[in-house]
Amino acid sequence: MISPESSAVRVTDLTHRYGDREALRGVSFEIAPGEIFVFVGPNGGGKTTLFRILSTLIPLQSGSARIFGHDVDRESRQVRASIGVVFQSPSLDRKLTVSENIRIQAALYGLSGTLLRQREDELLAQLGIVDRAADRVETLSGGLQRRVELAKGMIHRPALLLMDEPSTALDPGARSDLWEILRQLREQLNITIVMTSHLLDEADRAGRVAIVHEGKLVAMDTPDSLRATVGGDTISIQTDQPQQLAADIREKFQSNPVLLDGMLRLEQEDGHTWITRLVEAFPGRIHSITLGKPTLEDVFIAKTGHRFWQHEVGE
Repeated sequence: MISPESSAVRVTDLTHRYGDREALRGVSFEIAPGEIFVFVGPNGGGKTTLFRILSTLIPLQSGSARIFGHDVDRESRQVRASIGVVFQSPSLDRKLTVSENIRIQAALYGLSGTLLRQREDELLAQLGIVDRAADRVETLSGGLQRRVELAKGMIHRPALLLMDEPSTALDPGARSDLWEILRQLREQLNITIVMTSHLLDEADRAGRVAIVHEGKLVAMDTPDSLRATVGGDTISIQTDQPQQLAADIREKFQSNPVLLDGMLRLEQEDGHTWITRLVEAFPGRIHSITLGKPTLEDVFIAKTGHRFWQHEVGE
């Protein structure tokens, strides 16, 4: 448990509605200073609502949220001074240069003169875009534009960086570069980084991850600890009669296969030893069988009973 005094973010029993729809349902969590923390879940699960509340874009309805001890509702001015925000949708003026975009943002925080030039030079160097300062944003790749967004969000030296789906529209290479930059920024500036994502492989890179589903936090821990809760290797079986085979497996092995998307899934310790046992026990009935180590998707399935991608709906 993180003490209230040392929490970067502390949320208690947060609930939020849009009409009859409950977007957040009693959400509680704490994030320590210096963490890289990812909220991951299908679109529509409540991640963006949570992001908007923490970034003071929408008011609290029920519960409490504090950032470095400041209430996001009653002390929004102090909260805004301590956070940097990178939105999912691009916020850059494409006709302006990299430097011009950063300086417009800096003006909102009263930064100018020598201090502004010093901070801008440091950020551009840290982000690897010093040579692009005079280039128009429209000439940059998607990955480089994301770096400019980061520079905008950090020009006032925030203690907390909030990022909503930062990898949107980035190719795998640019996504990997972004994560390397985020780790470097955390180490060099001791900044806390909190982001939302609908990419499970991205959540695997975080220090801690919270899985969000239908407005609730269904699991929260380090990626390795979450995978360890699954309880063994994952065996996937393709067959013409999955329900009958599931019943026969239960009867013969006292195991409990789950039917998902027409395939049977088993969680077993020493999964490799089960491949031969299953094939020999049911000759001709198994068309294919695969073995895998637990993933965050397996955690999601175990907690919700659904595949991750089945809930990709608008938020």
